[in-house]
Amino acid sequence: MERKSKKQCSFCGRSEEQVALLLTGQTGYICNECAMRAAEVVGEIMHHEEDKPFEIDRVPKPKEIKEYLDQYVIGQDDAKRYLSVAVYNHYKRLLQVDNGDEVEIEKSNIIMVGTTGTGKTLLARTIAKMLKVPFTIVDATVLTQAGYVGEDVESLLSRLLQVADYDVKQAQRGIVFIDEIDKIARKGDNPSITRDVSGEGVQQALLKLLEGSVVNVPPEGGRKHPEQKFIQVDTKDILFICGGAFDGIEQKIAQRLNTHVVGYGAVEKTAKIDRDNLMQYVSPQDLKSFGLIPEIIGRLPILTYLNPLDKQALRKILTEPKNSIIKQYVKLFEMDGINLSFDEDVLDYVVDKAVEFKLGARGLRSIVETIMMDVMFDLPSEHVETYRVTLDYARHQVEKANLAKLANSI
Repeated sequence: MERKSKKQCSFCGRSEEQVALLLTGQTGYICNECAMRAAEVVGEIMHHEEDKPFEIDRVPKPKEIKEYLDQYVIGQDDAKRYLSVAVYNHYKRLLQVDNGDEVEIEKSNIIMVGTTGTGKTLLARTIAKMLKVPFTIVDATVLTQAGYVGEDVESLLSRLLQVADYDVKQAQRGIVFIDEIDKIARKGDNPSITRDVSGEGVQQALLKLLEGSVVNVPPEGGRKHPEQKFIQVDTKDILFICGGAFDGIEQKIAQRLNTHVVGYGAVEKTAKIDRDNLMQYVSPQDLKSFGLIPEIIGRLPILTYLNPLDKQALRKILTEPKNSIIKQYVKLFEMDGINLSFDEDVLDYVVDKAVEFKLGARGLRSIVETIMMDVMFDLPSEHVETYRVTLDYARHQVEKANLAKLANSI
């Protein structure tokens, strides 16, 4: 008499002879039919999870978002207000339930204009800390038209996918900050007969991302992995925030303002214009004159500006934010058991140098770094409990480094 196998499916109980395939586990077995049924059940559950609406315990109100930004970024109240409202409305769009109402809330992408060192990227990085949706910062300078050396615009979404752990549903609810958007302005106001592969061509390719469409995204990014499978991402719920210095746009603004000053009221109207901060009068017309195509301006309906930083603002930036430059250096020395302090006139001197060299807030760190370099090199090896930075020492270090040459080369 032939002996039957003792191996049987732990789920349906059928023996090895009664099924086509029996998979062996550590403590049991599963047949091919039970494995297929289990796969179907798991697929249904996962599909149901993917279709769940966006949920969040509590949406931060615009005032709360601005208060959070105030802890890290000095000034720029207008830009903070625009950002806070945009992020709040983005959450509301995600929470919108389709109840048969024909009203569909459209997204309002933002473009921020401001000279270098005024805090565009800092605002983006700060707001990313408090968001409950995937957020990424990408650089427009690496982009070129499809078929040329560089990155395709679809690679912007590769980083968003990575932040979302390749969860497409999460990535489709995210926020993308495109930095240096002014670097893809076309080289002249009129279209050229020659290829503008890193200018107008990139803007045309960006249109479908900003408007909202299904895009094939390379998960690894770039063209270095041509064998990779593309992931389809729908951008209709992705909020795009763009930022750029638009160096020289003040001339376009000045030209436009002068064209409106005609007649007897010319002198009075001219007197009202703040010549030191023309950026506050920026309009979509100026962006077009600078080199952005009308189609892309239309897909960035919210235009805001960042004020140039004066001495008072720079002085606050040095000491007041939670992660201010001075607090960072105090923390660094504290880790070595050294109590570091700065004389008040040293801080004023640093600000004066930043204004003199027109380095903006970004230049504050380079100046403080120059002053502190020798101290940071020597003190950790010495038994010192306190150290005070004086004005004479700061002057000596800056003159020694010849920072004027550095400023001319920037």
